[in-house]
Amino acid sequence: MQRLYDFLRRHPSGVDGFWAVVLFGISVAAGFSDPDAYRGTDSPALNVPIAFLLCLVVALRRRMPERMLLLAAVLGVTQLVLDVATMAADFALLVIVYTVAATGARWSSWLALGMGLSAATLAQVRWPNEQTSAAGNFAIVVLQTVPFALAWVLGDSMRTRRAYFAQLEERAARLEKEREAQAKVAVAAERARIARELHDVVAHNVSVMVVQADGAAYVLDAAPDQAKKALETISSTGRQALAEMRRLLGVLRTGEHQESGEYVPQPDVEQIEDLVEQCRGSGLPVDFKVEGTARPLPSGVELTAYRIVQEALTNTRKHGGPNAGASVRLVYFDDGLGLLVEDDGKGAPHELYEEGGADGQGHGLIGMRERIGMVGGTLDAGPRPGGGFRISALLPLKPAH
Repeated sequence: MQRLYDFLRRHPSGVDGFWAVVLFGISVAAGFSDPDAYRGTDSPALNVPIAFLLCLVVALRRRMPERMLLLAAVLGVTQLVLDVATMAADFALLVIVYTVAATGARWSSWLALGMGLSAATLAQVRWPNEQTSAAGNFAIVVLQTVPFALAWVLGDSMRTRRAYFAQLEERAARLEKEREAQAKVAVAAERARIARELHDVVAHNVSVMVVQADGAAYVLDAAPDQAKKALETISSTGRQALAEMRRLLGVLRTGEHQESGEYVPQPDVEQIEDLVEQCRGSGLPVDFKVEGTARPLPSGVELTAYRIVQEALTNTRKHGGPNAGASVRLVYFDDGLGLLVEDDGKGAPHELYEEGGADGQGHGLIGMRERIGMVGGTLDAGPRPGGGFRISALLPLKPAH
């Protein structure tokens, strides 16, 4: 039955043609079986052509509903004028009223309603039943008008329902496009986050490795032990950088088979001390202090704090000069975490920090502001009086709304 139903839905014109043939056959058969059915009419020879045209209305109702409505109206008037008695084919008037109300233009829908409401009255006036009282004739008119009214109401309801479903489909399509756009925005934001992470990892660790490599080359002949220690620092720093890069790039490989490996966790506040020790080992004196009572912080705040300190110390190593020193202060407040990173080096023009360093390829202070803005914090950065650079940040424990 389901296959038959699907077949009928795929061939609506064929279904209409079939019912038109059936209706024409019934009309012709009724004329042959009851020769007196059309007796008394002025033009009995028009019965078959009119019946054929009315059945044609049924066959073509979906393809051209407005034209078929006008054809049905002309045929109805012809029956009234030429005294062609009603027949089974007049059922086409009921069908076209429904069709136009459901799929036709608005003007044709109202025209169909007027035709349907007046058809029974005009027929009763043209062919009155003299053996029935006035009340009986009125009851007949009402009974014959009701089907036309119901057909129009049903067709108009189908029109409204289709419009409603079309609106739902349009809304669903629009929401789907919005979801796709939001997904693209999320992907872009994630890529930007990964780019910031990679910048911080590469900028810091590679600068440490370059400094250590230069130192190892300088003391290779005079102090082999120091050169060996520098090479060990380069090795450990490189491994750490690779581990962090592998963790970050692993985000882009979600759903794929990833090689077994041990990814390092995201840096947090506790690892700032290790970061400071690494900088000291690379030849940058760093004074590190923690004030207040340490306590667990949101992961986003901890990662931001670590990256801010890492970027600040990297900039000091790049621009501070050979004898520069730095200080790092972490201050735990009741409602946030304060960061203060200062150096006493010669520094670089403030524009270079804004652009991301002397090479102009990094994130610099722009990246810092983006990170701090993501957690609802504030940043104050600029040259110090007398030389050096100062970065002050306040990270709230709860993001700003």
